[in-house]
Amino acid sequence: MPKDLFHPSQADEKTKHKLKRLIQSPNSFFMDVKCPGCFHITTIFSHAQTVVLCGGCSTVLSQPTGGKCRLTEGCSFRKKVD
Repeated sequence: MPKDLFHPSQADEKTKHKLKRLIQSPNSFFMDVKCPGCFHITTIFSHAQTVVLCGGCSTVLSQPTGGKCRLTEGCSFRKKVD
């Protein structure tokens, strides 16, 4: 089955490495995270390498892993847009 190389599907682009895509784009992003205790919103990086604490009540919002950080249970997030 022939493949259109000039117009790849979004599913194909997501599976490719960030430098091998038709238009290079990073995998990381900034996000707004809402604390489940005090509902304070904090902006954090998706690949944060340190423990992120809430500014209002000092609860842990995310734990670092090898790649993307892991949000604590009950935290909601949304991607920041330009």
